[in-house]
Amino acid sequence: MFLVGTLTAVSALIADYPVYGGQAVRYAAAAAILLAVARLRGPATERLTRRDVALLVALAMTGLVIFNVAVIESANASGPTLAGTVLGTVPLVLALVGGRPSPRVVAAAAVVVAGATLATGLGSGTPAGLAWSLVALGCEVCFSLLALPLLPRLGAVRVSAYACALAVPLLVAIGLALDGGGILRPPTAAEALGLGYLAVVITVIAFLLWYTGLPRLGPQRAGLLAGLIPVGSLVTTVVLGLGTPTTADLAGAGLVIAGIVLGLRGGVVISRKT
Repeated sequence: MFLVGTLTAVSALIADYPVYGGQAVRYAAAAAILLAVARLRGPATERLTRRDVALLVALAMTGLVIFNVAVIESANASGPTLAGTVLGTVPLVLALVGGRPSPRVVAAAAVVVAGATLATGLGSGTPAGLAWSLVALGCEVCFSLLALPLLPRLGAVRVSAYACALAVPLLVAIGLALDGGGILRPPTAAEALGLGYLAVVITVIAFLLWYTGLPRLGPQRAGLLAGLIPVGSLVTTVVLGLGTPTTADLAGAGLVIAGIVLGLRGGVVISRKT
């Protein structure tokens, strides 16, 4: 999730590239890398069942495709701050819907949400922006919960690969409907660098890390790490010399880290394979 926060550093590189075509390229490249990794690891030991396929399609549609559409539309309606603030509540939502949460985990999630909100800021919003942000929040939760039944059987590599591959035609269809023939064009050198970063770091590496840790930590504790998104953005901004953190930024980052430490202090939970 810290890596996801670094996305802000490359956003300017792809700001002028067709949005949905760019996302399709991102997931196509990531799927190719992940499928190659899966092949190197040997043949699949588990065949896909109808339930697996249904969960993978739902995961790709919600956690990848609709999530990106919702974030884009929310930013268009209200700017990027509102969506970032609403997505900062992911730890609390996962703590509440991921099973019977302990009081410590709920308290930790509340601290992480407070820190993420403080670091991100409330910004200005519109009803449309809020609605799209709530859609993005639901999709981000689905990104974790829909993957949980798949990970013990298929593993992080194959779940990530299949979800990315399924997202490509869906994004192409949306792009053709909205952008027509302008869905793709040759990228500039800077745009190619940005799309490559999205594919390799934000998708391949971040997906594998998240889906490897999720079954071990469980959705409640893993959800706390979503609070690292604004922290990653803050650190990247400082490292690249793009800005200076405010007192609120630093206080928010401190609260996020404190909340994560509080929530993870009870130890790691190893999920049972089903």
